[in-house]
Amino acid sequence: METKNVMIVGVGGQGSLLASKLLGQLLLQQGYDVKVSEVHGMSQRGGSVVTYVRFGDHVSSPVIDRGTSDYIVSFELLEAARWLPWLKEDGQIVTNTQQIDPMPVIMGAAEYPENLVEKMRAAGAKVDALDCLSLASQAGTAKAVNLVLMGRLSHYFDMPEEEWLAAIEKIVPPRFLEINRRAFALGRNA
Repeated sequence: METKNVMIVGVGGQGSLLASKLLGQLLLQQGYDVKVSEVHGMSQRGGSVVTYVRFGDHVSSPVIDRGTSDYIVSFELLEAARWLPWLKEDGQIVTNTQQIDPMPVIMGAAEYPENLVEKMRAAGAKVDALDCLSLASQAGTAKAVNLVLMGRLSHYFDMPEEEWLAAIEKIVPPRFLEINRRAFALGRNA
């Protein structure tokens, strides 16, 4: 199988590391060679972060080049737009519609861009935008946005739901398992 590329992008503290570990676990269970990068960015300070997940028969590097990502999974709308140049021509964006003001907006030096989903679609991107924060809250905690996004992403992978759930059980601590299962189901069924 040709190597597939997934970028997980967002703002520090949103749970992108858990999402990348979950996706990596799922793909390892399926027998793929998997490379997961470290989180890049100011993850501890609310800055932009990105994690690369690459999988296939043989993967030599964890780095995804501009224009080669099959999927961009975004925890925040502006981050989806920021990383759009890394999406391949027929790639898919799965994004939370939540908007978190970056520092220039907080400081009054810039305004948060409007109509980002429409702008990304106008640029030719396939965009699946979902209010993951509301669904995570419905599951029991706003911190479960990552599992809502993974549930949504599962639509684009030809893997049984049971495999996703098995990966969740291996990655998520037992005391948070039920909430995370609910969040995954809400994202998958939205």
